[in-house]
Amino acid sequence: MALLAGCVAVTVPLEFAYGFKVWRSPRRLAAALIPGALLFTVWDLIVIQRGHWSFSNEHTIGVDLPGGFPVEELLFFIVIPAAAISGYEAVVAGLARRTKSENISEAPR
Repeated sequence: MALLAGCVAVTVPLEFAYGFKVWRSPRRLAAALIPGALLFTVWDLIVIQRGHWSFSNEHTIGVDLPGGFPVEELLFFIVIPAAAISGYEAVVAGLARRTKSENISEAPR
């Protein structure tokens, strides 16, 4: 949970620094995240049920969703891809700023 909170804490300020809107566009973010989260949630539930996969109570907060699915796992499927998208957007925005700055400084006077 600390890692997930850290990912949110690092990427949300990037939106304000660079002006993009990943976390602040919930519909677009949901459209990007739901297919993968749904696929991997179903996958995890199947392998948990079959006994191929399990989660240690020692390494989770102990809050399980139906099927023995820890809440951290669901949050992982949402937070990590959203943080990755935010990181990508920050790089794109940073490169755009850099290119714009270089073009301005190279302009004939």
